[in-house]
Amino acid sequence: MARPRYLPDNFTLMLVTTVALASFLPAHGEGEVAFNLLTNVAIAALFFLHGAKLSREAVLAGATHWRLHLLVFGSTFAVFPIVGLALKPVLSWMVTPELYLGILFLCTLPATVQSAIAFTSIARGNVPAAVCSASASSLFGIFITPLLVGLVVIHHNGASGTSPFDSIGNIMLQLLVPFIAGQVSRKAIGKWVERNRALLKIVDQGSILLVVYTAFSEAVNTGLWHQIPPLALVGLLGCCAVILAIMLGFTTYSARWLGFSREDEITIVFCGSKKSLASGIPMAKVLFATGPLGAIVLPLMLFHQMQLMVCAVLAQRYANRQRAAQAGKRVRAGGPKPAVADTKSESGANAGAGR
Repeated sequence: MARPRYLPDNFTLMLVTTVALASFLPAHGEGEVAFNLLTNVAIAALFFLHGAKLSREAVLAGATHWRLHLLVFGSTFAVFPIVGLALKPVLSWMVTPELYLGILFLCTLPATVQSAIAFTSIARGNVPAAVCSASASSLFGIFITPLLVGLVVIHHNGASGTSPFDSIGNIMLQLLVPFIAGQVSRKAIGKWVERNRALLKIVDQGSILLVVYTAFSEAVNTGLWHQIPPLALVGLLGCCAVILAIMLGFTTYSARWLGFSREDEITIVFCGSKKSLASGIPMAKVLFATGPLGAIVLPLMLFHQMQLMVCAVLAQRYANRQRAAQAGKRVRAGGPKPAVADTKSESGANAGAGR
């Protein structure tokens, strides 16, 4: 029997379970130290495997579309932070200061890779450009996000934290070095990684679950749920919805105003309006090692699920419009009547858009 569309995906259910486990059975003492060590190892393994998996040929295929990439990068690393800062008078009274700090951090993150490409494919957009743009956003985010955190989060919000240049050094050591090592090892292990994609998925999801567990364990030990009132959680959902709606509107109408094709518009929308949970949580662990990590990653977790649900609907609508446009062209050209579209491949791609 097909899974009902209104039910969250399995990974989201695992995230919720992990938060509940950390809330009732948080790690203490030596157990907390062991989980932190295991988490660091898992994150390094994650970026190593992503480096070994990344296809240079696929990235180069869309690299020449500089206008599209410039708009996506501008949306991801400029417009998002501006929106987070501009909405401060409204958002700051809807959520606690720690949650607003998490919202600002969310706005500085790179775009997703897997889900942006999957939704672009479902919607019949420019997939090679999506591969290039999303991959480059994830890679450059290793450098740009710490700088934006220093400028936007720490400076404008008065938060305590390390220097952004120190953060870049820490991220290079923990994330970029394993990634480069994976790229260097691609010739030797690239085919093996391609044959064992399930392993990458396990490491990918497992590292996120470990970071979430350690983050919320520490937060629960310091009284997270006593510090966040229920109304603040409702306000946080509203904040995430407002930011997502603004960014979807901005990317859609900017692409149309600048004269991009429908295929390019689809790529811009799904690459320029999404934020990466897979990159964001490991970065938060490095950038806010002494901060309220649980409250900082909570907005990202909610935004992640919200963007998946909304973009799944948008992708199907785009796909329907593309099919209707192609059918109209065939009718005007006097061709045969189009057959009913097979949606099995699209639903399969939708199931793979979980990150």
